[in-house]
Formats: sequence, structure tokens, C-alpha cells
Amino acid sequence: MERKKAILSLGNGRTFEGWSFGYDGPADGEVVFSTSMVGYPESLTDPSFEGQLLCVSYPLVGNYGIPDMAVGPDGLVSGAESERIHVRGLVIADYSENYSHYDAVKSLGDWLREQRVPGICGIDTRALTRLIREEGAMPGRIDVEGDSFATLGMTSHCHSEDGEAGRRNLVEAVSCREVLRYGTGSKRVVLVDCGVKHNILRCLIGRGIEVVRVPWDYDFTGMDYDGLFLSNGPGDPAVCTETIGHIRTALTGDRPVFGVCLGSQLMALAAGAKTFKLPYGHRSHNQPVRLVGTDRCFITSQNHGYAVDPATLPPGWEPYFVNLNDGTNEGIRHREKPFFATQFHPEAAGGPVDTEFLFDEFISLL
Repeated sequence: MERKKAILSLGNGRTFEGWSFGYDGPADGEVVFSTSMVGYPESLTDPSFEGQLLCVSYPLVGNYGIPDMAVGPDGLVSGAESERIHVRGLVIADYSENYSHYDAVKSLGDWLREQRVPGICGIDTRALTRLIREEGAMPGRIDVEGDSFATLGMTSHCHSEDGEAGRRNLVEAVSCREVLRYGTGSKRVVLVDCGVKHNILRCLIGRGIEVVRVPWDYDFTGMDYDGLFLSNGPGDPAVCTETIGHIRTALTGDRPVFGVCLGSQLMALAAGAKTFKLPYGHRSHNQPVRLVGTDRCFITSQNHGYAVDPATLPPGWEPYFVNLNDGTNEGIRHREKPFFATQFHPEAAGGPVDTEFLFDEFISLL
């Protein structure tokens, strides 16, 4: 197949030239990087990447293809974190058209073309990653030869977390539209879907829990449930004012609440704390965190652009985990009530699973 030239243009004026291996069309968004070595089907379908151009810094991508994305009898996609690709574009160094894996049914390039998502390879992803680390995440655009190639450069409609576009409610774009039910069990958990990853649902269902999945702005406060789960999701948590209000009501009670990623930020905002935007975020499968008050450390998977300011936590609340790379907050908990949240993903797919025990702790509180 004849390759077409492609260009990645950044908001600071820098450009990176490469080759198209996905959909031959333009895309714009906030350019972010991930250092994960494996798990590109899971990363591309992670709703937390909604509206972003993802640069994978690991040099080889595509070598094990794409698994079957059919929805299983449990209502979930077994080989991914949602039913579709959420990144607006993929940036990699070396693309492997030839793939080998017993689960693979198609190539990464074919999958991107099916879902109309551009991919650009031949990029010096190390240089791009260093640039983002030094200057922070920034808006970018992918253009492919023969389409919008003659009009390169930044556009006013860039889907960045900064500026007017950054104030868009990305959670609304990825949340379910109706109440959904999964699994059976003697305990019921209401899951607020802000862009939930399917492996969170698997971790709950697999432990014999009935899960009631509700839209991000659904008023769950009058529902009958044993525990509340606040999911991950994209963008600025402060725009989810309806969700924050409902969580604030839930925190006046004593039923267990567990939040992950965006869920941690929403819990903090509902409690009265503040959040802030990180320069380039945490996106990898190898972030070290420490359990506050101990020497216990864990390797975690993360994908977020905002963090909780622990100095703003109100009385009764305390930091739960801390990031050992930059000292940022990685979780909060209440000192007396069964409320806790982590900034990292204890349900990580494709790994690590060092902190999946937190699901057991949550269920033990129900």
C-alpha cells in the first residue's frame, strides 16, 4: 500500500513530518504522551483520552494487532476499555503492519481506518515527548497528504484542554445515555459513568456485585444502593457541576464511596477541596506511588491531566497516596467515614494489577 505523507503541527509552531498509517484525514486535539510499553488497544479505547492526540513513546506499536472488539454476553468488550476509539489521533515512531498474536483479527492501521482516526508514524517520539515535558501539553493537528495538506497549521477549533475548547464537557460526550445494569449479587453498587473503563465494571461484576451504571449527571441520591463508585473520565472535573452536587449529597451519609481518577477529583471537589491542571499529566503503566504514612510503594497505571491540591482538603480528609516522581496527590480518604479515592487505576489493563486489592477493600465495606 502506498504511504502518504503526514505532518503533526503543534501550537508552538513546531512540526514533525512522518507517514500516515491510519485514516487519511485531519484531526486536532491536545497532544499528550504515554510511556506504556503494551496495551495500545486499551489506551485507544480509554474514554479518558477523549479529544486528544496520543503520542506513544514506546518505539514499536502494532506488532500484536487488534483483538476482536465484539460485545460479550456481559455487555462489555473483552479486548478493550469501551466500544470505540476515543483518541482523535495516534502518533508513534515505528508502525508494524505485520502483526502476530493468537487473539488478533486485524492490524492497527485497518482498525484506525475503520473508525476514521488518523495515525502518523516515522515521528521522533522521544523528541516530541521531551518537548511536551518541557513546555507542557499543547494543542496540535495531524494533516495527511491529499486532504488538508495545503492548509497546515493550527486552527481555532483545536480540541485542547486549554482555552474555550478545554471548557467543553468531555464527560458528557463519553458517558452512557441511560441507566444500565450488570451482574447479580446481594450487594448493589451505583456507578456514576464519567467515561468508565470496562475493566472497572469487570472488577466489580467479577466480585459478585450488581452494578447499576448511571449517566454522569443522573440524580442517584434517592436510589437504593449499598455503595457508590465514581468512575474515571476526561477533561476538567470542575465542569461536572451536577455530578459534584450529587456526590456532595452522598457524602453527608455513610454509605461507602470509591472514586478512581476523575472520580477522585470529583470527590475532592464535592468535599470542598480544589483541583489544578498538571503541566503534561500522568499517562503510563509504570507510575510509582506510596501509601501515605507507610513505606509501602506500588507501581500503577495512570491517565489524567488534573490533580487534587492536598493543601485544600477540608478537616476530616487526608491524602491517601502520593506520586513518587513529582510528589502530587494520588488519592484521598476520609478519616472516619468509608470514603476513599485513587488518582491511579487499580483496575489497570493491560496492567499492572498491584493495587486491584482496593476493590476488595471497597466491597468489604458494603
